Amino acid sequence: MHHFFAPGGDGGSGELMIRGQDVKHIVKVLRMKAGDQLIASDGRDRDYLCEIAETGPDFVRLRVIGDELPSAESSRRITLFQGLPKADKMDYIIEKTVELGVSEVVPVEMQRCVMRLEEGKKEKRRQRWQLKAESASKQSGRSLVPEVGPVSSFAAALKRAGELDHIIVPYESAENMEYTRQTFSAVKEGESVGFFIGPEGGFAPEEIEELKAAGAKIVTLGPRILRTETAGPAVLAMVNLLWE
Repeated sequence: MHHFFAPGGDGGSGELMIRGQDVKHIVKVLRMKAGDQLIASDGRDRDYLCEIAETGPDFVRLRVIGDELPSAESSRRITLFQGLPKADKMDYIIEKTVELGVSEVVPVEMQRCVMRLEEGKKEKRRQRWQLKAESASKQSGRSLVPEVGPVSSFAAALKRAGELDHIIVPYESAENMEYTRQTFSAVKEGESVGFFIGPEGGFAPEEIEELKAAGAKIVTLGPRILRTETAGPAVLAMVNLLWE
């Protein structure tokens, strides 16, 4: 069944409203009409079975016809601090980590990043990444659209991570998978965690030391070195097995 977002509404009121680009997709592409059913998320981590009550040029009004559905959201709040990769790799990283349950993605400029975005292009790129997150949320049945933050400096990302309950850093020089398992398992339901993933060139030694000083746990993901676009999805898949 098709899944859409109706942010700002309250499914408990019995009615939701879809606006924006989805209106054209529902009416013109899917050719849905009054009486057709779909699932709508109200932007508050709640999903409802709805039927279309009315369509207009810039809105689709929904009538809630079913009880609140089980949420597909993770029981932990996960922030991915992703070292800025080159080319279009960030599109892939956002798409896959959103499908796997990430709550927020923060692109980070690190010392060994191959790509450097010009200041004037950063916001345009962030908007594109946010659309990728929304599309992946719909496809995977998420109740919320994860936020893609603006491109951040390493220092600003470290400060932001200090607000979280846990900081975990997969690093190719780390060892001991049992320690990795224990570290992941220590993140309890309702807590927040930030995962730092290095860019193509990896972390600079100084960055690892700064992360350690901030209380980060340095872990391994196994004996093989993963590409930056593989590491984030791999981490999410691992914690999903432990947490869900």
